[in-house]
Amino acid sequence: MPQDWTPAEMPTETAAGLPDDSGDLSPDQMTLPQLLERYAMLRDTVQGLEAEKEELGALIKQALAAGESAETELYRAELKVSRRVEYPLDRFREVFGDAAALEAASIDRRKAEALARAGDLDGQRLKNLAVSKEIQVLRLVPKTF
Repeated sequence: MPQDWTPAEMPTETAAGLPDDSGDLSPDQMTLPQLLERYAMLRDTVQGLEAEKEELGALIKQALAAGESAETELYRAELKVSRRVEYPLDRFREVFGDAAALEAASIDRRKAEALARAGDLDGQRLKNLAVSKEIQVLRLVPKTF
């Protein structure tokens, strides 16, 4: 009768091809090169996972936008649409001039709205200039049992 066999854990290697002996060490026991190697490995892993997550999220959002639904044992996916108000720089500049465009554009939308509240800009003209952009965000909604 065959026996279950599990190979002994193989030593991992660093990017330089050397055995990674930092696996059982706490960070305060590692040498600086070991700390750097571990940091680089974790950074590369996280970046790879983030890229994969973004790719999967885009595919899921595309399917949900097409009317499909998706859920797992724990989560249900849904699209949340949010709107962001922006002011096109060229039109803002035409309406309010270079100085106001420079001041508002160098800060953000809140600065332009603050200038309107303070009376430095015509609030109605600013409102008419606003462009609302929609973005879709993928949300995982926990299912309650």
